[in-house]
Amino acid sequence: MQNGYTVAERDYFKEPFGEAELRDLIAEAGEPGVSAMFASRSPSLKKMGLNAAELSEERKVSLMLAEPRLVRRPIVRLGDRLIIGASVKVITQALGG
Repeated sequence: MQNGYTVAERDYFKEPFGEAELRDLIAEAGEPGVSAMFASRSPSLKKMGLNAAELSEERKVSLMLAEPRLVRRPIVRLGDRLIIGASVKVITQALGG
C-alpha cells in the first residue's frame, strides 16, 4: 500500500498479456483503443522496420502480443478509470495530489 492506495505491479515481460486480456484493455480504453495502447514510437518498432501509421489495428494487436515493448506503459487502473502511458505528473493529479 502506498499513500492509501494498493499498488500491484506487473512485469509485462515475465507475465505478458494474453489476447483476451489485451483486447479487454483496448475496449476499456475506448477511442482510440488500439492506438492508445500501442507504443508507436518504440525503438522496438523501428528495429522491426515498421511504421505504425501503416499498420492495421489487428497487426498492432498481434505485435503487442508478440513483443511486450510495444504495449504503452504505464497502464494504471484507479478504481474504474484506466490511464495509459501517462506521466508521473498526470498520475499524481489523478490521485488527487
